[in-house]
Amino acid sequence: MNLTQEEYNEMTKKASPPSPAVKNITMAFLIGGLICAVGQVLIFAYQNAGMDSELAAGAASITLVFLSVLLTGLNSYDNIAKVAGAGTLVPITGFANSVAAPALEFKSEGFILGLGAKMFIIAGPVIVYGVSASIIYGLIVYLFGLY
Repeated sequence: MNLTQEEYNEMTKKASPPSPAVKNITMAFLIGGLICAVGQVLIFAYQNAGMDSELAAGAASITLVFLSVLLTGLNSYDNIAKVAGAGTLVPITGFANSVAAPALEFKSEGFILGLGAKMFIIAGPVIVYGVSASIIYGLIVYLFGLY
């Protein structure tokens, strides 16, 4: 069966359901905002427990990462992501999920070849880019005396 590009595009349009953009955007905004609000509540709670603002922010981030990995391990994070879409990807919780999910998926292959090798399959390029960019930025600042 030889199809022209136009015929293929027409078949694709018929097979692809329309996306409910307004609903998706609203849910991403609400759930992403809720995650950020939980983070802010955690910061306030840690500050009330006696931490300074910088330490409280770090503790809140660690707590959000822990909760994200826990929910990933309990197979709940994917259900939240189905409703929230990009709202779960943008905060730090999405990054924690992208590291934990492949690790759990390939744990049956062992600690080294499964868990260790596959854990950074999605998050690895982000980490490499972040570290590389920070090194280049640091060198520029150092070499040109911009500090």
